[in-house]
Amino acid sequence: MRTALLLSAVVLACLAAFPAPVTTESLLREMTDLERLTRFPDPAYKTIQFSSYDRRSAVPGGPDWFANSDGFGGEPVPNFEAVLTPPKGREPGEYLVCDVKGPGALVRVWTAQIKGDLRVWLDGAKTPLYDGPAEAFLLRPYDTFLEGSGLDAKDLDGTLYQQNAAYAPIPFAKGCRMVWSGNHRDIHFYQIQFRMYDRKAKVKSFSPDDLKANAPLLRETMARLADPDAAADTAAARPIQVSLAPKASATALELAGPGAVQRLTLKVTAPDLDRALRQTVLHVLCDGEPWGQVQATVGDFFGAGPGVNPYNSSPFTVKPDGTMTCRYVMPYKSGIKILLENLGDQEVSVTGEAVAVDHAWDDNASMHFRARWRADHGLTASNGDSMGVQDMPYVLARGRGVYVGTALMLLNPNNVPTPWGNWWGEGDEKIFVDDDVRPSTFGTGSEDYFNYAWSDPALFGFPYCGQPRNDGPANRGFVVNQRWHILDPLPFAESLAFYMELFSHERTEGVSYGRIGYYYARPGTLDDHVPLTDTDLQLPELPATWEPAPRFGAQKWESSPCEALAAPDAPVELLAGPLWQGGQVMVWTPTENGQTLTLTFHTAEAVKHSLNIACMLQPGAGAFRAAVNGEAVKFDGKETLSLDIPHGVQSRVFGAGQRELAAGAHELVLTAVEAGKPIGLDFLAVRPH
Repeated sequence: MRTALLLSAVVLACLAAFPAPVTTESLLREMTDLERLTRFPDPAYKTIQFSSYDRRSAVPGGPDWFANSDGFGGEPVPNFEAVLTPPKGREPGEYLVCDVKGPGALVRVWTAQIKGDLRVWLDGAKTPLYDGPAEAFLLRPYDTFLEGSGLDAKDLDGTLYQQNAAYAPIPFAKGCRMVWSGNHRDIHFYQIQFRMYDRKAKVKSFSPDDLKANAPLLRETMARLADPDAAADTAAARPIQVSLAPKASATALELAGPGAVQRLTLKVTAPDLDRALRQTVLHVLCDGEPWGQVQATVGDFFGAGPGVNPYNSSPFTVKPDGTMTCRYVMPYKSGIKILLENLGDQEVSVTGEAVAVDHAWDDNASMHFRARWRADHGLTASNGDSMGVQDMPYVLARGRGVYVGTALMLLNPNNVPTPWGNWWGEGDEKIFVDDDVRPSTFGTGSEDYFNYAWSDPALFGFPYCGQPRNDGPANRGFVVNQRWHILDPLPFAESLAFYMELFSHERTEGVSYGRIGYYYARPGTLDDHVPLTDTDLQLPELPATWEPAPRFGAQKWESSPCEALAAPDAPVELLAGPLWQGGQVMVWTPTENGQTLTLTFHTAEAVKHSLNIACMLQPGAGAFRAAVNGEAVKFDGKETLSLDIPHGVQSRVFGAGQRELAAGAHELVLTAVEAGKPIGLDFLAVRPH
């Protein structure tokens, strides 16, 4: 009996020593499991990315390090691993996208647009797992395999499919090969991200039947991604309440270990809230380390800043009332201290709570959570002129850890009022892991990294990415972008160097570039963080006034402030602010439905003209219909244009297309749809064609 028990114990110990196999099911479970990020992964893996980056960017710091032909077609060097079959006449060529060997998993795909077809093979099979349009797979990879699962393709929108990216795990035991067939001169942007596991890892390859077998888990995963607090721990919350005089600090919470803060919620109150969120610093110190593993301005730590910009994601939520929650788990062995420091000149109060849970610290695998904010003000962004484009460091670390998220807070004062022209984010992410000579993750543009495309100014929010602020017009003003590496974290055994290029459409002075790289690290890991200064903590501002520049997408625009086009006795008021042309915006609040406002503009010649109107979007704003010289026009294709948004204030430009206009005076008549709701009108731009 004693021998049998001993053998059973040995068997159990051996089983525990070998990780469970990686399967579609296990990867789906990882999509909502933030706690497992606190330990170095077992089996170990390296996250790598194949993309359409410019292949001339081969030598860090070399002449072509910032080359930018990364998917538009006709690049000097084809944006693939190899040319398998050169094109012949009208016959498409075949290009190797990737051919990885060993156990792994496809964890993220993205495209802005890609023509042609894609074939995907797993484990050297003769028959491809997928053979069809490349864009369909890179935007919606599971759609082909949903038959019998009871799920509709649209069910995956917003959870597994997020903006221009998809998180639809496809594991494989022996390898994955992808081949693109198409005309290399056609557009072909792509990013394909893999985990490549240790050679001894056990992985069960994906089968289309996996989605049918795991349909209940898929539904559960999507529900938890959509509502991350639905399965929140019910452990008692520890209250936080501190009042901070200027230049004062206070311990908000101190706990003995071992344990983990599973959820941290804070709300800041101050006369000037935007400034308080930037000048109140959160320090989280674990296990007696003299510098906080977290050292970040409170608003920026939660991805909310500048100001309160509501959004909901897997690791962070910011509510409209300013309540901010972090769900990244913060483990500690002997103890944790949460300290708040007011480096501003006003009194600040902070309330909230921390949910602390039992957590067994593993001396061989457990890691501390780190988030250290940094900012550079007064930068000059560039499109490639001498001493222009630059690699901005997010985290440079030496040690062992896992990178899990990125937040960018940027001020862009460029005066071109269109995305083509004031875009700040041509720059690629370049992530070096361990012994990389070339980045194992090399991107194709900043917005591509953040899962959107085409410098789109529209706000969005998903479980793993978001753009909760973009003032406008286009990408002018304050911009906040986020990406959370939950299914696609980046483990590093020895070192990590995360850079992103600052690369704009044109030279732009006065850029402010704040950012945080979130990661877990073993005790003793070094990084390049430096203490925050008063200069770092300043809240930069746009110039008090500006004029739309008629360049790039605004070429030949003839812009006039709307107040100059309205009648002198028009029932309007002017509001000052740096978002608006000339430092002010005209606001018309109609007193009855159907009330009209006339804007009179002039054209110099009888040709086709396009009209663009810049408007103020805000909560509770009104809506209008429009006509030019008595003929109805649609701005952005809408008969009625609403300026109402849930929160914040934005400037947006709406276009009405081209129409023949004679030389002389013309009337743009706006008809109010709802009485008592303000309609903010900034400038009208007329372009002759």
